Amino acid sequence: MDIANLVQTVLIYALPVLFAITVHEAAHGYVARYFGDNTAYVQGRVTLNPFKHIDPMGTIVMPLLLYFATSGAFLFGYAKPVPVNFGALRRPKRDMIWVALAGPASNFIQAILWAIGFTVLAGYGVTERFFIEMCKAGILVNLVMWAFNLFPLPPLDGGRVLVGLLPWRAAQAVSRIEPWGFFIVLGLVLLGVVGTYWLQPLIDIGYGVLGLLLTPLQNLFH
Repeated sequence: MDIANLVQTVLIYALPVLFAITVHEAAHGYVARYFGDNTAYVQGRVTLNPFKHIDPMGTIVMPLLLYFATSGAFLFGYAKPVPVNFGALRRPKRDMIWVALAGPASNFIQAILWAIGFTVLAGYGVTERFFIEMCKAGILVNLVMWAFNLFPLPPLDGGRVLVGLLPWRAAQAVSRIEPWGFFIVLGLVLLGVVGTYWLQPLIDIGYGVLGLLLTPLQNLFH
């Protein structure tokens, strides 16, 4: 393991990852408060302070261990989830959809911003590798978080969206999966199912959408 390369990689990804998880979790809390649940706000989680959202094991230890164990081939981690009392929402079944979508939506918006940064740097001929690679990392990290969290299984955001969309009886059945959902998703990740059949297709779509959105800006530099 090249320590110098590891340090450089950590420095490149540190800011994008911190922004990605912080804004993602804060977005859940902000939208929950908008629809009537103050739980996250009262606990100080509607904030852009990353230390309020970092889980020492899931955000730091696990990703680093996996990086070393797989030589960077596989990474997995998580932030401290924002508490949401869905019963306090004005219309729980409908509003939980918007609360759940807020996180992935914030990541896609961040991917757009990092892509704008990359386009502007490239357009002005900036060749400083650190900043170019950080913009690329910001795009990738946020597209991965956007796609992964939309996976339709509780407790991921996509699972909560699914519960909100399904008829009551079917929604209750899906909700019962939640206590084991994390382990099921982790198993599917290790088997390559999530990466091959969910993440990669969605990420490809994400890059395609970014390309379309940024075409006018790219044309300004030609």
